[in-house]
Amino acid sequence: MADAIPKEAPLKAVRIEALVVMKIIKHCSHSFPTTVTGSIVGMDVGNLLQVTNSFPFPTIEIPSTDSHHDANTASNLAAAAPRAKSNVVYQNDMIKCLREVNVDANNVGWYTSANMGNFVTANMIENQFFYQKEMNERTVALVHDVSRSSQGNLSLRAFRLSPIFMSQFKEGKFSTESIQKSGLNYKDILVELPVAIHNSHLLTAFLHQLPTKPYSEELEIPSTLVSLSNGPNVPLAPLYPNLDSLDLAIDPFLEKTCDLLLDSIETHYTELNNHQYYQRQLGREQAKITAWQLKRKSENAARVASKQTPLPEDEWTRLFKLPQEPSRLEGLLNSRQVEQYARQVDGFSATVSSKMFAVRSNLLPGELDT
Repeated sequence: MADAIPKEAPLKAVRIEALVVMKIIKHCSHSFPTTVTGSIVGMDVGNLLQVTNSFPFPTIEIPSTDSHHDANTASNLAAAAPRAKSNVVYQNDMIKCLREVNVDANNVGWYTSANMGNFVTANMIENQFFYQKEMNERTVALVHDVSRSSQGNLSLRAFRLSPIFMSQFKEGKFSTESIQKSGLNYKDILVELPVAIHNSHLLTAFLHQLPTKPYSEELEIPSTLVSLSNGPNVPLAPLYPNLDSLDLAIDPFLEKTCDLLLDSIETHYTELNNHQYYQRQLGREQAKITAWQLKRKSENAARVASKQTPLPEDEWTRLFKLPQEPSRLEGLLNSRQVEQYARQVDGFSATVSSKMFAVRSNLLPGELDT
């Protein structure tokens, strides 16, 4: 018992059943590009969080007026669905029904869809804060990027809010002074956990036989252990790769990600200009207050010399109003989103660069190989 993992041990990994992954992919792909959300259930065993089932949150029908406006409204409502009161009641009812049929009925978080890695938003942070604070501290947010997954590589990531960001968000103070005091930066907002997909032994055996055709003749019984791995009837690796990965065309998602990166950088400069405007306004007001205080002190000195009652020197709090500092939360989230886009560009460009380097002699026939 001394080696047992304590109950409050921090989560280090997430294991998701393959059926849950397929349900999440189907739900997110069906409503793409509109954002969708849902709940996940399972159990936590020590440092491992096991996700065994999921169900989507109900969608809200919006009267059709303008298609672009409707899409944005639907996405905003769906993004805020996990913390809506009606969906909280619906989630509790679903978990109660799952418990009655003897299925894992412990809420372990929620999932959401994303487009081109654009998931670091205020709604995502508020939803995860709601789950870690109200529902269960040991919960995660699963993010499925439909655009990335459409290229053949599954993009399913698990995130949690860091303890330092949780305490800062609970206080609701994101001023420059509070951020400097706590040492919070954009890298401390989210903590990513490794994700593993779990299959049953029967399904794993089926996946290994996918690339092969059913045998029409009776197979010979292997005579040695070597023939088990080197025989002609040994199937290839599951989901054997094809030659499509050698396509030299530049990934169109690289261009789209660069556009989104530029938009986020423009947003960053907008936030920076707003903060600089606040600092200029604050400097003007402080200069006015300093001039008023000096004037009042000289007046009081003259009044004291003439044996009169000095005037109060704290009236500036009633006469002057200091501007309120804008929250730095949007700037932190945007910086984290810029980092996400930069990582995507790095991943896309690495694949393209390696292909171009492999065929550089064909692209530049005049260049001699060294």
